[in-house]
Amino acid sequence: MERFTSQIGLDGDDERLDKWISAALPALSRSYIQKCIKDNAVLVNGRPQKAGYRLRVDDEIAFAIPEAVEPEIMPENIPLDILYEDDDVIVVNKPKGMVVHPAPGHSSGTLVNALLYHCSGQLSGINGVLRPGIVHRIDRDTTGSLIACKNDRAHQSVSAQLKAHTITRRYRAIVYGVPEQESGTVEGTVGRDPRNRLKMAVNVPGGKPAVTHYTVLQRFQGYAYIECRLETGRTHQIRVHMASIGHPVLGDDVYGAGRRCPFRLEGQTLHAMVLGFRHPATDEYIEVTAPLPEYFEHLLHILQ
Repeated sequence: MERFTSQIGLDGDDERLDKWISAALPALSRSYIQKCIKDNAVLVNGRPQKAGYRLRVDDEIAFAIPEAVEPEIMPENIPLDILYEDDDVIVVNKPKGMVVHPAPGHSSGTLVNALLYHCSGQLSGINGVLRPGIVHRIDRDTTGSLIACKNDRAHQSVSAQLKAHTITRRYRAIVYGVPEQESGTVEGTVGRDPRNRLKMAVNVPGGKPAVTHYTVLQRFQGYAYIECRLETGRTHQIRVHMASIGHPVLGDDVYGAGRRCPFRLEGQTLHAMVLGFRHPATDEYIEVTAPLPEYFEHLLHILQ
């Protein structure tokens, strides 16, 4: 059984217990978290509380997450926005709210369920039955391009490119505030936050090197539209790095430092737009672009 503990900071003050955990653990569904709270798997200051309990600064959260039982992952006829596909790989444009692979509270409706149906089960098996074909992932509320592999040879090739940092990954985001410089680089290790094990942080013991390059595309009143290019791919890297320089991603409840979002959003405004890689069979360079989702375009129009 996996255990997480955390102490509530200013950004969590007066937040609902279930909503705070949902933001801190995006792989878990809200309904699953509420069930865990009801089953007393979540304690606040050593005592069970209801899902609607309002957190206070310095509250101690202890969450005993039940061990995941590997279910039989069933193919599901879920429409996919396919950006590129051949006998070795498939690149899809993942929508907001879709989890990449099954996890507690998300046994169906995931990208893996959809890929199993579309690819008739022909996916690489290197990452096991819960993550067939999955080489990398993006957060539930991050949209955009994601590559999956149909055989182990392709999986090994793409994984090697990821490890060597030779895959092109360019994201679009809207951030709080306007950076003074037109472009910049954020360097700093990313690892588990020792003060809050549910979050990531920069320059912490045991963190892994991470590099994010950003360019300001448009400036608005109080916000900026930026492009981020990743050299590395650490968990929550863009969200953590941009927050570390005072420009968290708009709508990010985890790293937004308590800033109130004036727009109706579900999660952060972050989109994996461009993905480029060497084809595992031909070594040809392939680059695909995922168009901005409608909500993102609409928000840019409002800001303009």
